[in-house]
Amino acid sequence: MSGAAGPVLASRCGTTIDLRVDRWWGRCDVVEEALLAGLPDPILDVGCGPGRVAAALVAGGRPALGIDTSPVAVAEARRRGAPVLRRSVFDPLPGEGRWGAVLLLDGNVGIGGDPVALLARAARLARPGGAVAVEVEPPGRPSTALTVRIEAPDTLPGPWFPWARVSADGIAAVAAAAGLAVAALDAAGGRWFARLVAS
Repeated sequence: MSGAAGPVLASRCGTTIDLRVDRWWGRCDVVEEALLAGLPDPILDVGCGPGRVAAALVAGGRPALGIDTSPVAVAEARRRGAPVLRRSVFDPLPGEGRWGAVLLLDGNVGIGGDPVALLARAARLARPGGAVAVEVEPPGRPSTALTVRIEAPDTLPGPWFPWARVSADGIAAVAAAAGLAVAALDAAGGRWFARLVAS
């Protein structure tokens, strides 16, 4: 088990990824607010967690929906007033092909361990001319598929599951394989975001 103070994603190959639980359970920060301001409505937040983004959007009068597979996260998102469904991104979803923007923040481009399949699915969810907004790793970090589990102090490790990391250096190739192109790649607050559109 990792000796880190908080929960991590620990991979079979020995690397760990810090889980930003503080961010997930917090509120949208200025970096996220700026990102959201440039995206078209309605917005689908994939892997929404406790719903900070969807809650902020609807509080500002913008149409949004969060989806997550965690019952704990979905319950908290609903408590915050966020519209949310307990569902996988690969399940049937409302508004398929009509979303103005699909969000994959907080490393969620790793969901399922196959970023090409995930981005292709996101592209099908977005409307023509819509955007897929993806948070990526900083330049210089590897883009790789992983098998990981959640490890935390004083807790038994969770089950292994597939995950992936995509860096700023690698997002163009991954996007192209999914039929998307990088329209913008920007850094803010120490984080990197790619805006993808249909190629």
